[in-house]
Amino acid sequence: MPWLAVVLIAVVALLHAWFLVLEMFLWTKPIGMKTFRMNADKAEQTKVLAANQGLYNGFLVAGLVWALVCARHDVATFFLACVVVAGAFGAATVSRRIFYVQAVPALAALAALWLL
Repeated sequence: MPWLAVVLIAVVALLHAWFLVLEMFLWTKPIGMKTFRMNADKAEQTKVLAANQGLYNGFLVAGLVWALVCARHDVATFFLACVVVAGAFGAATVSRRIFYVQAVPALAALAALWLL
């Protein structure tokens, strides 16, 4: 794998590890509420849903780490594509900023993986 692809895949994995922490453990804390622009009541009402989202982010991290450890282009492509789809869906249904935070880094990693 090209070194730039490795770095960008690792960045995407680290971002999703951070999303896991935010959604599973910090959702009702000040940093979680500020990040997701929620008040305490809404955070409390949605914390179980957020924990579920966090778990899925953990699966993305696991897949991306698997791709890096085994140097598997196909596995990296699959999990990066999943991130892009999730980012596009989030942008369409929740906030455009999700596209820039989630999908753009994954698209950059895909480009580095396949074009270098």
